[in-house]
Amino acid sequence: MKAVLLGVGQAGGKLTTALAEFDADAGYGAVLDALAVNTASADLNPLPLDTVLVGQSRVNGHGVGGDNELGAEVMTEDAVEVLDALAPKVNAAAEALFVVAGLGGGTGSGGAPVLVRELSRVYDIPVYAVGILPGRDEGAMYQVNAGRSLKTLVREADATLLLDNDAWRSSGESVEGGYAAINASMAKRVGLLLAAGESVEGVAESVVDTSEVINTLRAGGMAAAGFASAPAAADPEENVTTVMSTVRSAVMTGMSLPNATEADAALVAIAGDPERISRKGAEKARKWLQEETGSMQVRGGDFPLDSDRVAALVLLGGVERSRRVEEFLERARQAVRDEPEGQPDPAEAFQNDELDDLL
Repeated sequence: MKAVLLGVGQAGGKLTTALAEFDADAGYGAVLDALAVNTASADLNPLPLDTVLVGQSRVNGHGVGGDNELGAEVMTEDAVEVLDALAPKVNAAAEALFVVAGLGGGTGSGGAPVLVRELSRVYDIPVYAVGILPGRDEGAMYQVNAGRSLKTLVREADATLLLDNDAWRSSGESVEGGYAAINASMAKRVGLLLAAGESVEGVAESVVDTSEVINTLRAGGMAAAGFASAPAAADPEENVTTVMSTVRSAVMTGMSLPNATEADAALVAIAGDPERISRKGAEKARKWLQEETGSMQVRGGDFPLDSDRVAALVLLGGVERSRRVEEFLERARQAVRDEPEGQPDPAEAFQNDELDDLL
C-alpha cells in the first residue's frame, strides 16, 4: 500500500518519523512521503520531516497546553495551510493517507479529527487514523481528551488503528526510552502492513495486496495490528507448528491493542522465505484466527522475504467490543466523574452515540 503520512502533535510527529525511517531502512518504498504538523515549534524542530507550524496567531508557537478544543479550533483555522503543504506529496500513486496522533494531548487529539475530516473531503482514497491511547498514569485530562478524540476519529476516519501505551511500556524504563520502544513496535506493525505486497523477495503463493488491507478495514471503526516471529526450519513440513504458534503469539501477546480478540474482519500475512512457509500451517492458522475472532471474513496471504525466520502480521478490523477499549472508556468516564460539576461527559456520549464531539 503506497501511503502518505501526516503526523499531528508531538507523539504523532515522533511516530510518523519512526514509520518513515522503518520503511526507508527496509527499502520497501511503501511510504511515499510524510509531513508533521504541530502548534509547538520546539516539537517540530528536531524532526527530519517537512513540517507545518499552525496556530501561530493564537499560541505563538508555544502549543495549546493540552486543550484539545483549542487544538481543534486552530487546526480548523489553518487547515488550508496544512492541505497546501500536503498536496504535492499526494500523487497518483498514493493509495491511502494515514493521520497519526496521540489522543491524550491537545494538538494531536484536537487537530487530528479536523484534518481527517478535511482530507476525506478532498481525496477519494481512504483516510485512516493511527491513534495512541494514553496510559493509566497520564492524568485525567488525557483520558477525557482521548475519549472525545477517539469518538470523533471513529466517525470521521475510514478506520482508526489503535496503539495502547500501557501495553508496550516496560516497568523501570525511562519515559523517553519507553516511548521510543513503543514507536519502534508500532512502526514495525504498520510498516509491514503497508509493505505487504509492495517489495517482496521471491514468489508467493498468495500475496497480500492493498485491496486485502482496505477490505479488512472497510467496516470502519477501530482496528489493531499484531506481530510475532520465530526461527524457521529449512523444511516447511517442520514449520506447521511454528506458523501456528507465531500467529497465536501475534494475537495473544503482540497486538497494538491487547485483548482485542473480537473482530468484524481479520487479515493474516505470513512473512518469510517461501520455501520455508508451511501452507498447511498457514491454513490452520487462518482457521484458528476465524474461530478466535468470531469473524467470517479472515483473509490470508504471504509476504516473501529472504529470512531464516517466519513472522506473522495480523490486522483486526472492527475491535470496538474488545475488553481493552471498554477499560479505556471506563477510565475516561471516571475522569469526567472526578471533574467539577457541570462538565460534559464525552465518553458517555461516545457510548450512547450522542452528537458531542470536537467538530
